[in-house]
Amino acid sequence: MGEAIAFYTLAALILGFAVLVITARNTVHSVLFLVVNFLFVAALYVLLGAQFLAVIQVIVYAGGIVVLYLFVVMLVNLKRPPEVHQDPHRRSRLALVVSCVLLAEIGAIALKAYVQTSVPVTPASRVAAAQNVEQIGWLLYTNYLVPFEVASMLLLVAMVGAIILARRDL
Repeated sequence: MGEAIAFYTLAALILGFAVLVITARNTVHSVLFLVVNFLFVAALYVLLGAQFLAVIQVIVYAGGIVVLYLFVVMLVNLKRPPEVHQDPHRRSRLALVVSCVLLAEIGAIALKAYVQTSVPVTPASRVAAAQNVEQIGWLLYTNYLVPFEVASMLLLVAMVGAIILARRDL
């Protein structure tokens, strides 16, 4: 019962800080809310018994990605007034319809998951931390090798593109 309360509390905090990330007027505050959100996601991973993923979440996302966001925020001129341009080709009604359909899909998935009976997770059935890392490694390099390599190639292409955009003299 205590694990369920902790899970739902963390989930509510994650959703709350995600809304704050989107609605914050100050960009630096938005990035700070994002850091807190990433830390709560790491706490959720710890609660679910995935300590390795929690550490990776903190190191990669709360550490590296947020520092990158802060560099971008500091390098962009935020004192400039916003543009008053309205796109005549903007499809607001279509976006609203697609958003409602997506929300209905997510609701249907959540309802189906709620209705289905699930096997309760007991502490005895949880995997030890060393086996957790070993299982992630085996899955990454056996069943998910092709998606892992495709993701690495996409990251490489994005990095090369960022270098080319940053250095105009190439």
